[in-house]
Amino acid sequence: MVHRDETQPNHRRGGDIRTLLSPASVGATAAFMGTLTLAPGEVVTEHWHPYSEEFLYCVSGDVLITVDGEQRRLVAESAIHIPIGVRHRIFNDRAVPAFFVFTCGPLAPRPELGHVDTEPSPGSLGGVR
Repeated sequence: MVHRDETQPNHRRGGDIRTLLSPASVGATAAFMGTLTLAPGEVVTEHWHPYSEEFLYCVSGDVLITVDGEQRRLVAESAIHIPIGVRHRIFNDRAVPAFFVFTCGPLAPRPELGHVDTEPSPGSLGGVR
């Protein structure tokens, strides 16, 4: 069991991403699971997963998500499936924070192969936190 407060935030792609269940934390072998918090104006920059599909559930908030070039609105208590190889980006264009739970699987052969960035990420530019 892992509590969110016990995990370190990752801000590299934007927002506050916390991986809770993973090979490193619990020995998971099929997928990993975590949370995402996006403050107003924050973005998770566009990327795609060459080995994993992603399930993203919006617990609270209301954001613009761009999937394969098409913008959609993801609102509280709704979910979206992002297939393997599909580009996606999340932008909180509202005045309140948004909170999500996500899972990605199957796992990439190595963690560094799990994401392909298609635009500069805030963390790589020394921007967001």
